[in-house]
Order: sequence, then C-alpha cells, then structure tokens
Amino acid sequence: MDPSPLPVNEAFFNEVRRNVQAAIVEDVGSGDINAALISTDQMATAHLITRTAGVFCGQPWAEETSQQIDTSIDIEWLVHDGQSVTPGDALLVAHGPARSLLTCERIMLNFIQLLSGTATAARQYVEAISETSAQILDTRKTVPGLRIAQKYAVAVAGARNHRMGLFDAYLIKENHIAAAGGITQSVYAARRQNPHIKIEIEVETISQLLEAIEAAVDMALLDNFSIEGLREAVTLSDGNIQLEASGGITLENVVSIAQTGVNYISVGEITKNIEPMDLSLRFEPEK
Repeated sequence: MDPSPLPVNEAFFNEVRRNVQAAIVEDVGSGDINAALISTDQMATAHLITRTAGVFCGQPWAEETSQQIDTSIDIEWLVHDGQSVTPGDALLVAHGPARSLLTCERIMLNFIQLLSGTATAARQYVEAISETSAQILDTRKTVPGLRIAQKYAVAVAGARNHRMGLFDAYLIKENHIAAAGGITQSVYAARRQNPHIKIEIEVETISQLLEAIEAAVDMALLDNFSIEGLREAVTLSDGNIQLEASGGITLENVVSIAQTGVNYISVGEITKNIEPMDLSLRFEPEK
C-alpha cells in the first residue's frame, strides 16, 4: 500500500463545485435579503487578513464561491495553499459589486477557516517527525460532505492521504475480522473479491500481526500498541509489510512513535479536532 496525495483533477474540481453549491443553498437559500439593502451600483474592495499564524488553505473553494455568486468578482491572491502565514498577513484582495462580496463573505471564510485549520494541524505533525522516516496519514474522521476538501488540506500541508472511503482500499478492522471469522479468512475473501486491491489489516496484538504477516497482507494497522510493542512489530515484520501506528496519537507522543521505525502514523485529530484560522475581512465601499 502506498498512500499518496489527493490528485487535483477534473473529479476534484467537480467536488469543489458540489461543495460550493451546497454551501450557497444552505446560506443564501432563496436570496440574500441583507445584501439586497445595498445599491446594485455600489462597488467595493475587500481585504482578507489572518489574525493567527498557520498554514493557508482553501483557494479553490474561495474562487469557486466567487464565480458561482458573481463572475464579475476579481480576486488577487497574496498567498497560496500550503503557505505559512503570520498574524496580520493579507491573504487576498477581492473587488466587485458590494452586494456580491457581502453574499460571498461567510461562505468563503467558512471554507478557508476550516481548511486552513486542517492544514495547520497537519503541518504541526509533519514538522514534529521531520527528522524520522515516518509519514503522517489522515483518516476518515472528516466533516461529512467535505472529505475531499479536508484531505486536500492535509496533502498541501505535507502529510499523506489514506484511503478516500470504503470503496478504494481494504482496511479490514476488528469488527470485519470478527464477522468474517478471522484474519486469514477475511484476507482470503478480500483477495477473492478484488485481487488487485491492496489489503491492510488492523491488529491489536503481536499474535494477530504474525497471522497478518503469514497471510502476506500489504500493510498492518497497529492499533494502540505501546512503544515497546511498536518496536517489536517493526522487528518482526522485517520490512515484509508496511506498518501504520494508530490510536491515541498526540503531538506529545508522535515523535517517540515515529522513532520506532513504523512507516506511517495515522492521526484523526488533524481533520476532527481542529481550530479554525481566525480571519478578518475588511470591507471598503468605493465612493
């Protein structure tokens, strides 16, 4: 198994469009009655500033929001996705009809705040283990409907994407193993159904790991292993399968985990428990 960054292709941009369409329906509904208070002739310029340090992310969603609201809005980007920013940095300047800018404001900021918060959290973990050979992975613990968006943020921060969902890779977990009758049985069934899809097995003990190695799986998820257990697993696997450490990962223990020699460390926190970037949009009507 070789987790890799999310491909930015037509399917990606289709998802961005769907995300923005849903956000506009949710926020604008039948029409922005607040923006309707403003003259249609009023033009304005808006400057987006960050109040906190972090990693910026969200440009595709912000651009798509402006285009779906009003194609006459012009955005000048002062930063790019994946760039570190500090308090007071200007992120963008937008110019266009005041009504349209006001309608765009919250939708754009919601995307940028969430995705920048995700990228910032991911970058913290990436930098923490930069002196080791391990890599940080995301999980399926994402905001419903925004999985691709958050996985994009993880990737631009320098971490790696795990499987997208239940359809593109096998991660046979505890309950699957129990229902299938065991590790060997579940691996056999997976190979019979989809022989070309790589297989990862969740294991909770060394004996389960040995069974997974015997079954020649591609990767084992070591669930809540101690540091000593992780080291033993690395020794026993001897490079024959890749190893992913998972469960209870924090910034305080991630370095020790990475130093055991595991290939990957999956962290649900980088998409689940995030602090949105604090932003300010400074609005200047033109006279």
